[in-house]
Amino acid sequence: MNEISFDDFLRVDVRVGTVVAVDDFPAARKPAYRLRIDFGPDIGERRSSAQLTANYDKEALRGRQVAAVVNFPPRQIGPFMSEVLVLGFPDDNGEVVLVAPDKTVPDGGRLY
Repeated sequence: MNEISFDDFLRVDVRVGTVVAVDDFPAARKPAYRLRIDFGPDIGERRSSAQLTANYDKEALRGRQVAAVVNFPPRQIGPFMSEVLVLGFPDDNGEVVLVAPDKTVPDGGRLY
């Protein structure tokens, strides 16, 4: 594992947001959803493609807070432009389990 400096860590902007919309994404190579996430008044809403279908249905995601990197450049995923990277860890099957606060916090809060 390569060490990084604290300044390197600070360059990655991880924020909390609330999922406000979830749509199927049939054009994705692997099963995924298209998410719209509200990061509060300073950042606003951003879109993301996320491979969450194995562990989450759409209803479970709407209204849920998630952590995401908001300062990566947008990435084209098929016909969809993904603007943030939603964060998660692999479960025993390699499927995504979301990273999220265990209590509700204001949208847009930065990880530290």
